Amino acid sequence: MKRIAVFPGSFDPFTIGHYGIVMRALGLFEEIIIAVGANALKKNHYSLDVRKEMIRKVFRDEPGIRVDHYEGLTVDYCRQNRAMYLLRGLRTAADFEFERAIAQVNKVLAPDVESVFLLTVPEHASINSTIVRDIIRSGGDASQFVPAVLNLSDYRGEDDGPG
Repeated sequence: MKRIAVFPGSFDPFTIGHYGIVMRALGLFEEIIIAVGANALKKNHYSLDVRKEMIRKVFRDEPGIRVDHYEGLTVDYCRQNRAMYLLRGLRTAADFEFERAIAQVNKVLAPDVESVFLLTVPEHASINSTIVRDIIRSGGDASQFVPAVLNLSDYRGEDDGPG
């Protein structure tokens, strides 16, 4: 059976930390689905379509990567896509505690789906989408925190105003 992993997240925006986890996981799985969570209740900086476009650009030369979106339970999405693995990155002990709780609930909901955790490299441990988003919203240069192929000025945020 093909080893398929789902890497879920809001990816608002997709950071070098996310990129590092995916690139390291490519050797573990035959396919990785980067699944952007579509949550109407959450206020995102970038639209769902823009986030997917960014991620597709980053991985355009990686045949083992698929970019998609989903609503609802992540484990249901895994089952719909025959993914037996949920890929998550861990930066801190707080991340571990949060992700452990989710993984344990997911195990009850979907015993056939296994959570796989990769530690971020130390130089990416302080990078998260919230901080990067704050830099962008404040007019700062966040380019060092996103994959080099992305030029953030090419993408409009939903809260950037008219222009």
